[in-house]
Amino acid sequence: MSDEGATPRELVLEACRRNNTSLLSEVLTSLNTPHDVADLLNNAKDGVGNHCLHLAASYGSYDVLDILLDQEDLEVDPVDRLERDTPLHKAIRFINTLPSSQWESASSIADLLIDAGADPRIRNKAKLKPMDLVDPKNKELRNALQKAEYAMTVGDDVVVGDAPDEGPTGSASDSD
Repeated sequence: MSDEGATPRELVLEACRRNNTSLLSEVLTSLNTPHDVADLLNNAKDGVGNHCLHLAASYGSYDVLDILLDQEDLEVDPVDRLERDTPLHKAIRFINTLPSSQWESASSIADLLIDAGADPRIRNKAKLKPMDLVDPKNKELRNALQKAEYAMTVGDDVVVGDAPDEGPTGSASDSD
């Protein structure tokens, strides 16, 4: 039996469960490179396949989630093994467990994930998108997810150019 203590993976997962920012920061600063940090965070899973983002979202660990989402090359839409949920699905499930008086403040967890690029269009094993899981009475969260889904759908079709519009486009030919 080893007496070395918990592994970095175990410490990160525990920090996510307990919203322990100091433990998370300690583990992240002990790693050598941003690549090492991303590797740990993207591969740290609990026994049932929840990644660190799933745990932070499931437990409402806003502060830890904020730190995690600031890390370079973090995958924001991993799926868990059981339900094929993304962290955004887990955040919605967490919000649904709260009394309606806490929905507005707890919705900041979903907002944080969306702002970091979480895709609200991803369906889980039951073919449900995060919006499908929202309590029907939580109209504000439902509207926020609809807006995010629309923005992401439209955003996939948008071409961003660096140069300002320099006049009409089309053929440079003088012929009709």
